[in-house]
Amino acid sequence: MSAPVLVLNQNSKRESGRKVQLGNVAAAKTIADVIRTCLGPRSMLKMLMDPMGGIVMTNDGNAILREITVQHPAAKSMIEISRTQDEEVGDGTTSVIILAGEMMTAAEQFLEQKMHPTVIIAAYRKALDDMQEILAELSVSIDPTEKSEMRKIVKSAIGTKFINKWADLACDMAIKSVSTVVLDNQSTGRREIDIKRYAKVEKVPGGILEDSEVLDGVMVNKDVTHPAMRRKIENPRILLLDCSLEYQKGESQTDMELSNETDFEKILQMEEEYIKRVTSEIIAHKPDLVFTEKGISDLAQYFLSKANITAIRRLRKSDNNRIARACGGTVCSRPEEIREEDIGTGAGLFEVRKFGEEYFTFITKCKDPKACTILLRGASKDILMEVERNLQDAMQVTRNVMINPQLLPGGGAVEMAVAQIMKEKSKSMTGVEQWPYRAVADALEIIPRTLIQNCGASTIRTITALRAKHAADGNQTWGVNGETGQIADMKDLDVWEPVAVKLQTYKTAMETAMLLLRIDDIVSGTKKAEGGEGTGNAAPTGQ
Repeated sequence: MSAPVLVLNQNSKRESGRKVQLGNVAAAKTIADVIRTCLGPRSMLKMLMDPMGGIVMTNDGNAILREITVQHPAAKSMIEISRTQDEEVGDGTTSVIILAGEMMTAAEQFLEQKMHPTVIIAAYRKALDDMQEILAELSVSIDPTEKSEMRKIVKSAIGTKFINKWADLACDMAIKSVSTVVLDNQSTGRREIDIKRYAKVEKVPGGILEDSEVLDGVMVNKDVTHPAMRRKIENPRILLLDCSLEYQKGESQTDMELSNETDFEKILQMEEEYIKRVTSEIIAHKPDLVFTEKGISDLAQYFLSKANITAIRRLRKSDNNRIARACGGTVCSRPEEIREEDIGTGAGLFEVRKFGEEYFTFITKCKDPKACTILLRGASKDILMEVERNLQDAMQVTRNVMINPQLLPGGGAVEMAVAQIMKEKSKSMTGVEQWPYRAVADALEIIPRTLIQNCGASTIRTITALRAKHAADGNQTWGVNGETGQIADMKDLDVWEPVAVKLQTYKTAMETAMLLLRIDDIVSGTKKAEGGEGTGNAAPTGQ
């Protein structure tokens, strides 16, 4: 007998076939179980401690999974989808994980019956196409300029969050901040809503949550540079710079040889004249306020305060851009190129206020601001972090509806309606594919079922009643009341969700399930004692 041929590195571990597929299903299930209790208005919070000793308390699916470290590759890709969901539509991060986990569980019985994964995937793909068509049929259009309609939607989105108690305040803040940063691009005809860049959330511990507000302008955590400068100016003329108001230092080390004792004075004089020239160019335009991203030397501060100009230095670039959009100014790169139209005159008030130990600069009462700051107050840092996460979700939902004003009923009503239609459809299908197709329809019921479980109501009785409702025609808006666990008409409860969120949830969950089902081999490289590494990659099968 010849010696066995070793193809793989001896340190790498290989699993293949059924074992891997069932292992992937188990991993997806485990991740889904972690955040199952985080769905719905009666959801629980999770408390996570990171390696640095920081604490995160939240029921946002994405925030929880971000903090968890997992080893299984399939579990890693599950965590990835919640991040995708968060970046793409901002809401539905918990639902997407629960759905993906359930889709994997639905496939488990077929894998055990030795059905080929590609057959299951083909059925899943067909189911996904049908889901998208059904969602388009079920959706209703609204007018995004209607304040009361928007409030209903945002209220549904934050009904499941910690901020629920202050729902009215949060709704108004989300709608006001998003409508502030809407920019209709005339040339392309597209709507640009850049929340991340122009609606900044500033968290200031202290006070109470009711003190939170959306400013009609911008706030930055800075104080004036010179004590003699004014701290309150009405209708200020604002100049924004991104150059430094100090003598230019050489990039590399510079050597100077001085032959006379007067030379040193000359050098100092040159520096002084340079600063004087730069500041006089600024003073010529008579601004009341100067913001710069770089430093301001003591001498420049003196010249500016003498001319009764308030200066603030070392601003972040993003803050500078926000101020420019709020007051209508332009950021200048060189003092000698300042023009009159670069100066922002749109702000109504500049003042420096003190919260706790820190000073904050407010530029408010702007005429038509295209950027805003959301000021959050609260008892502790943890509460502020959670409120910020909830508010981000509310703002994303507002943005989704403004871009695509189509809605679907919430509370698991859509899932039940889609499941009902798909079950009817599967009766007319022939061949093996009808079973995985029907399993997808059953798997969708996990959303209403989880809502009922989280309320502590009787699951089987309620889900059967809901199924019976949907089997009768014209009851497609019936779902689960997340507060009581009873079935109710979502039209009466005013629980609605944007189509964009639902579509993304279904697409992401189904595509992840398809991807994980195609994996039949996992080769994981284990590290050697010397610190070298094996090869680690999983090979998906061809179709």
